[in-house]
Amino acid sequence: MQKIFNMKHDIRTTQDIELLVNTFYAKVKSDSVIGYIFNDVRKVNWDTHLPVMYQFWDNAIFYSGGYYGNPLKMHQSLHSTVKLKPEHFERWTNLFIQTVDELFEGEKAEVAKQRAISIATVMELKILPKNTGTNSD
Repeated sequence: MQKIFNMKHDIRTTQDIELLVNTFYAKVKSDSVIGYIFNDVRKVNWDTHLPVMYQFWDNAIFYSGGYYGNPLKMHQSLHSTVKLKPEHFERWTNLFIQTVDELFEGEKAEVAKQRAISIATVMELKILPKNTGTNSD
C-alpha cells in the first residue's frame, strides 16, 4: 500500500501568496461573523480587491515594496459605516491563521501569521473606542 504524504512547504512564491489570499477570502466570504461586512456592507469587488491583497501580503511577508495603500484609513471608513467589534478582528485573525496552517509551514508562514496578528491588533487599537468593554451601540 502506497502512502501519500501531503507535505506542506513554506510560503515562497507569488503563487503561494495568491493561494493563501484566495483560500482565506473564500472563507471570509462565507463566514457567519464577518462575511456580511465584505458581501453586504462593503460589497467588495473581488476582481479588484484580491490583486491588491496579493500585493499587500507579498510586501508584508517578503518586503517587496509593491503595496502603497492605506489599510487603516480604509478600515476607519468602514467602521463609520458598520461598527466593527473586537470579535470581528478576532475572527479575521483566526481565519487567517487557520488558512496559513492548512496550507503552509515554515519561517515565512510564521511571519505571515505574526503579521496578521500585528495588523489586526493595531487596527483594533486605532479604530475601536478605548472603552470597548461598554456597549456604545
